[in-house]
Amino acid sequence: MPKQYEIAVIPGDGIGPEVVAEGVKALDAAASKTDIILNYTYYDLGGKHYQATGEILSDLTFKALGTADSIYLGAIGHPDVKPGILEKGLLLKLRFDFDQYINLRPVKLYEGVETPIKGKRPEDIDFVVVRENTEGLYTGAGGCLKRGTPDEVAIQESINTRKGVERCVRYAFEYCRKRNKGKKLTLCGKTNVLTYAFDLWERTFYEVAKEYPDIQVDYAHVDAICMWMVKNPEWFDVIVTDNMFGDIITDLAAMIQGGMGIAAGGNINPEGISMFEPIGGSAPKYTGKQIINPIAAISAAGLLLETLGEPEGALHIEKAVEKVLKNDLKDIAAGKMGYSTKEVGDLVANYIN
Repeated sequence: MPKQYEIAVIPGDGIGPEVVAEGVKALDAAASKTDIILNYTYYDLGGKHYQATGEILSDLTFKALGTADSIYLGAIGHPDVKPGILEKGLLLKLRFDFDQYINLRPVKLYEGVETPIKGKRPEDIDFVVVRENTEGLYTGAGGCLKRGTPDEVAIQESINTRKGVERCVRYAFEYCRKRNKGKKLTLCGKTNVLTYAFDLWERTFYEVAKEYPDIQVDYAHVDAICMWMVKNPEWFDVIVTDNMFGDIITDLAAMIQGGMGIAAGGNINPEGISMFEPIGGSAPKYTGKQIINPIAAISAAGLLLETLGEPEGALHIEKAVEKVLKNDLKDIAAGKMGYSTKEVGDLVANYIN
């Protein structure tokens, strides 16, 4: 009997529905090659839904999402909705309430894609960032006093727990071992200034490292990471870091791999429900034009299958993406691909089939 999975799909805002459609197309093609069945339930969430109903995420919808095996997200963000409302009310709520404590960001330069770093080749840019996803500055701890006056005080606190740090670090070690590439794990921090939070990170990192003698360990300040990521990206295999630094360095990483159009990510609870998405955003000015590259959304679909324990299906998508980027696309930028969004999805599906 084929194994069945329930996939909750949130197409979202802007170009989200367009790229998600191509990701689902790739998922279906991969499923047909691996004898699994994917059942989709679509949820109308995002800026339009909020404007129409005043609701971001109802308790009933949240409960329904909790019955899925995985969540596939297009994009959240609407030009007529104040920044922070949808991000906190939907994205962060899903990450926090489903305890998706790992943000996984593969960074890979594909053949046929240009990097802005002179002289670097695909073999030089192939690493993964493991970002802690539910703690740090993103918990929203803090407050504001005397708002709007010359004496205003704003406090934003970074919350780091031993449990949260250790489970992220341990996941990174396990992932590094499973990846079996350079078998090197680098801790990205700022121990010389953030002496409390990153003392906890550093102590935990080296304590857990004793259980992984086969993994080479390294440390670098976040500013040095940014420098070396541009100068010598080949030095990195797996990087582990906190929520804020992870958010920053993964955008830089997306640029060195060619751009947001091919950057995919996963919000992962290894013991629960995970959520996968392209990291490029809703790009509202391109809505409905069918000119956005869907490769990031398609690669996110591959991550979804890999995390569900279907590596064969994930590999089918990865190999198809490699072929499309090498053989077909003139450019990965919006409107320069030589194909529409739908046509790129068709190319990927055809390579899988």
